[in-house]
Amino acid sequence: MDALKAELKSLLVEHLNLTTVKPEEIGDDQPIFGDGLGLDSIDALEVIVLLQQHYGIRLTKAENGPKVLYSVNTIADYITEHRK
Repeated sequence: MDALKAELKSLLVEHLNLTTVKPEEIGDDQPIFGDGLGLDSIDALEVIVLLQQHYGIRLTKAENGPKVLYSVNTIADYITEHRK
């Protein structure tokens, strides 16, 4: 699970061009939207695409998005539960 979280952090930094953030600076429970990393709804779409491309994971219900995409921990848990 730690390897998955580290990979997620690197992917977030790389794909979202977070030039002022290093992957190791992102806390596992840190919110990634709003006051956390400051991501917005456009970034949410990019994260969803990232999950589809790298992990074959789809968010099947839009209402689950805020809960699943809350932090690195919640994303990693979702990937672990839904990975084929």
